[in-house]
This record gives sequence, structure tokens and C-alpha cells, in this order.
Amino acid sequence: MKPLDPRLVRTADAVRAHLAVSVLSGVAVTGLILAQAWLLAHVISQAFAGAGFDALGWAVASVAGIALARALLSYLAEASALHSAARTKSILRRRLIGRVTGDGTVWTAGRGADGDAPRAGELVTLATRGLDALDDYFARYLPQLVLAAIVPVAVLVVVFWADWISGIVILVTVPLIPVFMALIGMHTQSRTERQWRLLSRLGGHFLDVVEGLPTLAVFRRAKAQAALIRQVGEEHRKATMGTLRVAFLSAFALELLATLAVALVAVEVGLRLLGGYMDYQTALLVLILAPEAYLPLREVGARFHASMEGVAAADQVFAELERPRPGSGDAPAPSGGRAPAASGDLRLSGVALTYPGRDLPALSGVDLTVRAGERVLLTGPSGSGKTTLLSLLLRMNTPDAGRIEVRAPGGDWAPLESVPADDWRLGVAWVPQHPYLFDVSVADNIRLGAPDASLERVREAARLAEADGFVSALPEGYDTRLGERGARLSAGQRQRIALARAFCRDAPLVLLDEPTAHLDPENAAAVRTAVDRLLQGRTAVIVAHDTGWAEAVLGARVVGLPLPGREGALNR
Repeated sequence: MKPLDPRLVRTADAVRAHLAVSVLSGVAVTGLILAQAWLLAHVISQAFAGAGFDALGWAVASVAGIALARALLSYLAEASALHSAARTKSILRRRLIGRVTGDGTVWTAGRGADGDAPRAGELVTLATRGLDALDDYFARYLPQLVLAAIVPVAVLVVVFWADWISGIVILVTVPLIPVFMALIGMHTQSRTERQWRLLSRLGGHFLDVVEGLPTLAVFRRAKAQAALIRQVGEEHRKATMGTLRVAFLSAFALELLATLAVALVAVEVGLRLLGGYMDYQTALLVLILAPEAYLPLREVGARFHASMEGVAAADQVFAELERPRPGSGDAPAPSGGRAPAASGDLRLSGVALTYPGRDLPALSGVDLTVRAGERVLLTGPSGSGKTTLLSLLLRMNTPDAGRIEVRAPGGDWAPLESVPADDWRLGVAWVPQHPYLFDVSVADNIRLGAPDASLERVREAARLAEADGFVSALPEGYDTRLGERGARLSAGQRQRIALARAFCRDAPLVLLDEPTAHLDPENAAAVRTAVDRLLQGRTAVIVAHDTGWAEAVLGARVVGLPLPGREGALNR
């Protein structure tokens, strides 16, 4: 582990300010240590020689004042460190959240954006519990690291000035502590990283289980998942206890080494003092300063283990921030306007996609052309890649092979990647199979894709989506909060709210993924009626297993997707 990751310094001004404060406080503490040691040696030697309190009162008061100054300085330095840690954690969290939500990459509870990316649950653990461990790194490890670089050098200079023989003994023994620290640190790092991986795995799996708890309960698999969580938790406990065991043993080893080194200084100073080769005040000064040369190094070793978890979490954050996204290297910046290409033609040529960690492709050799204003109904068996094709058109994934091209009205064909993803999505309305409704009002849920829409526009969208009737019957109408995931509504009502979103967005390209799946006949009929209105004058790609869609979507071109690995979809 690097003592100070340069990426932390580049990330936040708070880190640079904290380093400056740590250096200044370290210099001040070093000066106070040297002054206190000299004053103590002076007071004790003069008192032994018979000096009274009147002659030593100023020195005793100075020692007490220095002790208070050191305590106050330590308090202020730690408060500043915790403030810097809070600001740095906030910056890292904002950048991490911006990274995983701002580039259009698919993140689910079950998998990350690519094969090596953490799952969504692991990211939650990383952004919360993981980064919180940076407090120890900033408040305790970094200040001790600064003191370890300043105090031993200053003590050696003073000891060499007072007694060069003792200075040589300290100079020879001090490097032994960093050597042992490095050896112990190399052994501990792998254990700490394993502990952090197990914690991330535990947090991610726990989130997956909580989200799928109703399904697990229905299929009587909740106890099996509880046993798995118990197993992962036990592995994390063992890893944590193993890391703590090494930490305690390393602290004991460093204490023993420092004690033996101070004992060597004490023995040689005592022998020369008895032989009359050293005066009493010099001997006291050397003996008081000798432990101070080793103390910061011992403290760095002790704080090292406490800070490792936070540093490992920060390293994973930087790894995620620096991870390249598929197709993101040359992606153009969004312009903030709706892409005119979304109202034009689409062409897929030999498109294929294989998800990370899978051997079989989700799509293979798909050729398809969708003309502006045309309705295309995608059919095929489960696993043929219908939803995957929609994810490509939503720019949530990038094909591994082939190309997707767009042509604006009156223009030439151009790669879809040449259009900024944010601009492209402004021209797309998406109605998924399981729409997500937020715990806000009905009106706010409907205007999700058009935040500036007026209430009149929201009401008209709901009316066109066959939703105005049940919304008006809610206790507070369009101001009624729906609860997380739309808990107050049925599945059919949630689907019609999603259609109202599409009406309110008024996009030229509409993508629908199984809009009537799992709906009863009455709700399915209402959704089909609303969809027929939605598709008027728009380009549409509809995924459906329901054979009723072939009759409901008049004039639609039916395209069958075979299972990947067989003959690709034909451009018909």
C-alpha cells in the first residue's frame, strides 16, 4: 500500500489542505517535544543538584504549558483531519455516483456494467461502509506518517549534538522498525483486501436477497439464502479476526523492537554515566528523547492496520472511476438538444452482443431496418435477445460486432455512436415490462421524462394512457404519493402510468418491452388501447410474446428473432 495515494491528492483540495496542516502541526509538535525534553532534563538535573523551586518554577510551568499546548494542538489537528476526511468522502461519493449513473451504463443488483465491475450491491457497500473507513486514515494514519518523517530526524540531530555515541546507536536501530513494518504490511495487505472483498460480497448479496425476498418466500428458498448469507458472514468474521490477530502481533513486535532499542541506549548511557564520561543532564536528555525517536514509527505501524480498509475502499473507487466503459472512449459530448436522428430511420447490420461472463451470445448476426414512422413487432422464444436489442437502441449497451446506424430525415446514414447518448435518449420513450415508480406524487412520476411539463399536459397524458380515471379516484388525485415502486397501484395501473410518461415525453421513437406481460385481460386491453394512441405518427419497436399484439398494432411488421447462434433476423 502506498503511504499516500497521489490520486487522493489530485482528487480533493481537502487532502492538500490536510497535508499542509499535518506538516505544520508536525513541525510544531516536534519543536514542543524537543523543548519539553530539554526542560525536563534541566529540571530533574538541577533538582538533583539541590536547586530550589524558586529557581526551577519557570521551567516547571513551561513543562506544564508545553503539555497543554501539545494536547490542544493534537485536538485541533484531529478535528481538521476529520473535517478533511468528510469532505474527501463526499467528493469521492459524488464522483462514484456520477460515474455509475451519468454514463448510461447498465447497473443491476445482479451484475456490474462489465465482467470485472462490482455489482450494484457491492457499490452500495463501497460508497457507504467502505469510504467511512477513511476517517482513521486521515485522522490518525496521515498525521503519524508526517510525524514519523519529521520527529526522528529532529531527535537524531539533537542527540548527535548532545552525545554522538547515542546518536549512532539510535541511527542504527531506528531503520529496523520501518523494515519490520514493511514485512508485516506486505503480509497484512492481502488479508485486508480479502476482508474487504468478503464485506463487499456480503453487502451485495444481502441487497440481492432483500430485493428478491418476496420471490424467494413464494418458492420457499428464503432459508437457503439465509444460510448462504450466514456462510459469507462467517467467512468475513474469520478474515476480520485473522487481520486483527496479525495487527495485534505486529504491534507487539514493534513495541518489543523499540523497547530493546531504547534499552541499548539506556545501557550505554548508564555505563558511561557511571564511568564519569557523561554529565547527568545530557544523559537525561538522551534518555528522554530516545523513546520519542521510535514512538512515531511505532504509531504508524499501529495505525496502518486501522486505515487499510479505508485505503482499500478508496483504491476500488479510483479503479471504478478509471475503468473504461465499452464504446465510451470517443463518445461525443451531449449538446443538450433532442437528436434529430431519433425521428429518422434505423439500420442494424450483423449486430451481435455477448454479456460479460457468458459463453453464449445474447444476440447474433441481427440484420434489421426500421423506417421512420414504421411499427415493428419483435417476436421469438425466450432468450432470443429481444430485450437486448432494445437495450442497444437505448444506448445501455454497445454491440460486440456489427453496427447500428441512424439516418435523420433527408440525411445520410451515420453510426449511432456518433450521436451523444444523452441527446439520443431525449428522442426516445421507453416503456419497460416492469416500470419503476418512485415514492413521489403521480404527477411527478408521469413527468419523469419531461420535468417542466405542466399539470394540464400531465392530465392529458394520463387520459391518453387510460390512467386518468383511477388517478382521479386516488385520495389526493395527481398529488397522491405512490410509495416506493408504486406500492399503491396494481400492475396494470403501474403500466398505464409508464405509458403516460411516454405520452408526456412526446418522443419520435417509442420502445416497448412486453407491455402487457403478466396483466389480466382487462388491463391488457386498456394498455393496448393506450399503446395504439401512443404509436400514432411515431416510430415504434415492440417486444411481445402475446399473440394479441399482432392484431392490436395495425400495420405492424412482424420480425422473428431466432435463438442466438442460428440464422439471424431477416430484414423483411
